[in-house]
Amino acid sequence: MTPSRISRAASVSLAALTTLALATLTSGCGDAGGLRGAGPTATAVSPARLWPELPAASSPAWDYGEAETETVKGITAPGDDIHKVDPVAVVRAEIAAHPDLYTADSPPYAGTVSRMAACGPKSGGSGAGACPVLKAYYRDLTGDGRDDMALGFRLLPGNGTAVRVYTFRRHKLVQIMANDDAVAAVELAGRAVIIRSPSQIPGYEYRTQWTWDADQKAMLLTSDEFLRTGKPKRAHSAPATPSASSSATSSASSSARAR
Repeated sequence: MTPSRISRAASVSLAALTTLALATLTSGCGDAGGLRGAGPTATAVSPARLWPELPAASSPAWDYGEAETETVKGITAPGDDIHKVDPVAVVRAEIAAHPDLYTADSPPYAGTVSRMAACGPKSGGSGAGACPVLKAYYRDLTGDGRDDMALGFRLLPGNGTAVRVYTFRRHKLVQIMANDDAVAAVELAGRAVIIRSPSQIPGYEYRTQWTWDADQKAMLLTSDEFLRTGKPKRAHSAPATPSASSSATSSASSSARAR
């Protein structure tokens, strides 16, 4: 037997003795140290395709707004530095570009326009007081090494919030993401924007994620989930029949979630 084989044999013997000693010590605690079963494993079930005879759809049923971008007119910045862009001016430019939503006869967001006077020409959008423009946040969401701007403003007189993302492209400010919804929270995670929205079902919420897509040069809706957030609270009392106002609110909320 060669020296290398002798040393290996000695090491194996020593390891065996050590294992035996450890097993003897631990046996006194009522644990033999063996493997334990984790319980029965569920049987894997392959996917089953339903209604294979249905013809393939030629167009989407709902408009998700994928890859929709918009150049903001009249907004520039020295060196394309988005930190030097006035958020209030950006919101004013959107209002001017979409009169059907803000300034036409009976527009849905007339309250936003009436409150813009409280923002001032260079307020920066602090979200304080009557100004509907919220604080702007900056992060490189497109991966080009330059910060982009995440901006929000209230859609009044309702309880909606507009969430927008802007970047500079060829010396022009471009809106690369737009979402309007009732918002519970907004988060930036990596190169994604996560929007959490309340649900009519207690203890649940909607959670959507918008992620930068280099091919489309826009932030796409990459995830749309309905998640449980906690134990539902038990109502103390419930009306026998819904009121007219609550029914209208329920219908409006359902329409807002439909895409």
